[in-house]
Amino acid sequence: MLHVPSLTIGAIVSGICIAVVVFGIGGLSGTPEPLIEKQLVEEQIEPVQITMETFFDNSSPILGNPNAEITLVEFGDYQCHFCNVYFHNTEHKIFENYVMEGKVNVIFKDYTIIGPDSVVAAHAAHCAGEQGKFWEYHNTLYNNWDGEETGWAGQENVVRFAQENNLNMNQFMDCNNELKYQNLIANSNSDAQSLGLTGTPAFFVISTNSQQVQTISGAQPFEVFERIFNSMLDT
Repeated sequence: MLHVPSLTIGAIVSGICIAVVVFGIGGLSGTPEPLIEKQLVEEQIEPVQITMETFFDNSSPILGNPNAEITLVEFGDYQCHFCNVYFHNTEHKIFENYVMEGKVNVIFKDYTIIGPDSVVAAHAAHCAGEQGKFWEYHNTLYNNWDGEETGWAGQENVVRFAQENNLNMNQFMDCNNELKYQNLIANSNSDAQSLGLTGTPAFFVISTNSQQVQTISGAQPFEVFERIFNSMLDT
């Protein structure tokens, strides 16, 4: 898995220069592709009016060029089967062909819909982010995926993953014990609900020039992302 230095969320917000643009969820365009299965939430959420902050706030550090023409926002759950499918089948191709080329940057947002260990894993990733290793830890979680609610993402293992990533363990443990990112994760979940999401993974492809937004639902193949990226880059 390729890694690109992660940058702060403030950089892309300033780079995009989004002011008072407000999008209704009905204005977002989706892909014509048949959906590949995704992890579903039992409760259907009614869409509401949203702003650009709904996409960019309460998120991970940026992966890639903060001034890229396109931002890919992923809502995911580390325990989600189809999020793991996307990670192994599609994500690395996007990084190699678009992120490493400086054309696309990526933001990950939590939608912890499966169980308590989803929150444990998400919180640990943000604590790793304090030490500049959010994306390394993110990758470690998916590379150790072992089913939904099987215990692999529990407290004992997230500590081991931190050790594997050579984190300062005192800082990491303090961060976890203080539940420092509990509100950020809860707010990210609220953002997902505001966007009317009913499952993971869910993606929003945002053109930083035109502020056009397109949706991709489920673990779609690379070609679906490629077609949308290229259409936005050509405009």
